[in-house]
Amino acid sequence: MTKIDTGRPEQVLPTPSHTVGPFYGYALPFTGGAEIAPLGHPDTLTVHGYVTDGEGQPLPDALVEIWGPDPDGRISRTDGSIRRDAASGGYAGRNGVEFTGWGRVQTDADGHWYVRTLRPGARGSSAPYLSVCVFARGLLVHLFTRVYLPGDEAALAADPLLSALPDTRRDTLIARPEAPGAYRFDIRLQGEGETVFLEFR
Repeated sequence: MTKIDTGRPEQVLPTPSHTVGPFYGYALPFTGGAEIAPLGHPDTLTVHGYVTDGEGQPLPDALVEIWGPDPDGRISRTDGSIRRDAASGGYAGRNGVEFTGWGRVQTDADGHWYVRTLRPGARGSSAPYLSVCVFARGLLVHLFTRVYLPGDEAALAADPLLSALPDTRRDTLIARPEAPGAYRFDIRLQGEGETVFLEFR
């Protein structure tokens, strides 16, 4: 707030809003943030893509968080992914054995991100999906979306969210298979082909 001397007692006018940062490179990304699946797990899959702005330009400093259930649809109760060494207080990383279901990764200089995780199981009436949260420059509030994986067309057709969207918008939530165990999911913040974002109330 900016105080203006108007000759009247304490009239305060609001200042224009603006973004601060981004400061995502400090403290938020952590080593191994993209490695959600336990080490050496045979059912690991990779989801990757690019975060782009309204003009299609890559964002080299966006932060993408992914979380999802295990293949049986259970939410992990494993203690956090950013474990600390009890003696030194230093970062100990994931234990490499238990599935945490959660990861955080910063985009690289080309706006690219990836995670290695397990295929999520279905929960409730929804088709299996991974939840995504995006932090990026120019956003005053982070954005939520979903990544649905292809393979079970009946489940995708019956999903309450997907079935409520027109086909062109629906497609922005479904990853494209690229190779066995690899899927591409681009996140477009605005403009043509904008990803469908969700609002929680």
